[in-house]
Amino acid sequence: MVERALELSTADGCVVLADEGSTANLRFAGNTLTTNGVARSSQLTVISIVGEGAGVVSRASVRPGQLADVVAAADRAAREAQPAEDARPLVEGVRASPSWDEQVTPTDIGVFEGFAPALGDAFAAAESGGRKLYGFAEHSRTTTFLGTSAGLRLRHDQPTGRLELNAKSADLKRSAWTGMATRDFADVDVAALDSSLAQRLDWAKNRVDLPAGRYETLLPPSAMADLMIYMFWSSGARDALDGRSVFARPGGGTRVGEQLGGLPVTLSGDPSAPGIECAPFVIAHASGRETSVFDNGLPLAPTDWVKDGRLEALLQTRYSAELSGLPATPSIDNLIMRGPGDGRTLEEMIASTGRGLLLTCLWYIREVDPQTLLLTGLTRDGVYLVEHGEVVGEVNNFRFNESPVDLLGRLTEVGAAGQTLPREWSDYWTRTVMPPVRVPDFNMSTVSQAS
Repeated sequence: MVERALELSTADGCVVLADEGSTANLRFAGNTLTTNGVARSSQLTVISIVGEGAGVVSRASVRPGQLADVVAAADRAAREAQPAEDARPLVEGVRASPSWDEQVTPTDIGVFEGFAPALGDAFAAAESGGRKLYGFAEHSRTTTFLGTSAGLRLRHDQPTGRLELNAKSADLKRSAWTGMATRDFADVDVAALDSSLAQRLDWAKNRVDLPAGRYETLLPPSAMADLMIYMFWSSGARDALDGRSVFARPGGGTRVGEQLGGLPVTLSGDPSAPGIECAPFVIAHASGRETSVFDNGLPLAPTDWVKDGRLEALLQTRYSAELSGLPATPSIDNLIMRGPGDGRTLEEMIASTGRGLLLTCLWYIREVDPQTLLLTGLTRDGVYLVEHGEVVGEVNNFRFNESPVDLLGRLTEVGAAGQTLPREWSDYWTRTVMPPVRVPDFNMSTVSQAS
């Protein structure tokens, strides 16, 4: 389809993206499997270029007989388009992925072959322990073929898996959550996850009501992932250059090079990072403020967004890089945060806490002020009080108000980083490595009645 579309185009230049997707899932409630299923999908995107104008046409499930019409529509749209501000020569080079001609291997229900029996054992353990398990397991595989009239023939196969587990007490008054990202479900220890949920439900047997205020707070990796992902999404160079974001420098320009925090924290992306591997080249189905269809196929390299607490780079297309005078640093589909040294585990951080809060996850995160990146949201599925190194009970939920950028400047401890699953953004982003952190004054702005 890609080769034929390139042949059919009469435009000055052409980029064709073909995505073949497949998913498999298990869903469960009350210690019982409720549904399972598999699905297949395909999408073809043709980007025609005439002069500096681009025409983009995307269609799902395109059959061979429909291909000429799709290409003709993209060519026509390009001829009618106004010059694009991000227009640049297509990425050149005769580069071809070794697997370009290999058949697509979809995922199927067999990906759960080892996981499903372990889930059944967890159901039995939960039932005997007086708790109910709810949640879902989902695995997808997307194969992207990228061909261009400039000679590129690139392919990327992306497996993505996630497990979300929610445990509730028999009376449904206590709830705890955990989640995990995985490439193939071979590394999922369901028994260990269920055991951690049982411990949290046990902590919640003692209830402590606390008022709103600023508390020393331990944020686990999942909560940090949600905050750092939002910061990453907000780090476009164009918005900073236009004075529209927290990364805009007063008086003009960007804050690249500015120290954001005292601890030498690093936030980075790396296409080849073990366990969270992602596409090593730009895949852009449309142009936006942080993406450009003209950059399709541009190689991606390990990139530090924040290095030793200093803002090192923003999301840049080749066009915005020319405006800012900084290197082109396109988005990478994973995010890694690490502190100085190896760091302590969350359990060790709890043991060294005199009095503070331990969160499980954050929810319903929304932006309040883009100039400071002030976010608001809710705690969910367990906020616990720690006293003298031990968890003594569960407290009420809160609404929080915090800026992840400001938060980087107030961290007093960064623990050992590990792969985690964000709770809020798991539909969009699963490839993260994050540490637990200690914040001396996390702002719980109001008490929430959510339960």
